[in-house]
Amino acid sequence: MSVIETRERLLETALELIWQSNYSSVGVNEICKKAGVTKGAFYHHFSSKANLFCDATSYYWQVIKKDLDSIFSPVNTPLEQLENLIQFLFNSKLSDDSIQGCPFFNAGAQIGTDDEKVIEALKNLSQTAITYNLALIKALNTGGYLDRVTDMEQQARLMYHYIHGVMSYAYVRPDVSLVKRDMPEGLYRLLGVKPEFWFTTSPTWHEAPMSIKNQA
Repeated sequence: MSVIETRERLLETALELIWQSNYSSVGVNEICKKAGVTKGAFYHHFSSKANLFCDATSYYWQVIKKDLDSIFSPVNTPLEQLENLIQFLFNSKLSDDSIQGCPFFNAGAQIGTDDEKVIEALKNLSQTAITYNLALIKALNTGGYLDRVTDMEQQARLMYHYIHGVMSYAYVRPDVSLVKRDMPEGLYRLLGVKPEFWFTTSPTWHEAPMSIKNQA
């Protein structure tokens, strides 16, 4: 295994284990065992678990960024972009019988750490997602699809909170059919899409999401 392959294996393994559990309960020994590398190889690439986590946020984002750039491409109308986002959430966060969610939101919700590097990495990842939300809201507003909007930045944050709130609730009541029913309508309501535009278009994006080992 090359140096680059070893580093990527560690990043992918950290994502997988954190996704299945949480940051606090996953240790370096477990990561190394699952990745099939030595602790010496781990510390050659990362000074600590927190350092690995921070790099994993960037690695994860680079993977899904290709999907998001396609989903929110200006070749799609604003309503198509919204439907594309919903389709992406269904494809990447849900399967027919399980809720996957986001590994970093899950970790952030359970993390219980005061490590400033980890907290900053989570904040940056969240803010990047919110920036995409804001661009979508601006496009919908410019296109005349929304009722009066007073604070788009706040609305972009609320959109982020709502999506992850639905996923968190789904862990308590793991019914995929409920999520697939509630998520789209909730987004249309939260964004203030005028009723005459509700569900009047279909997604143009139907690809399987870019994956890190099939989304870990």
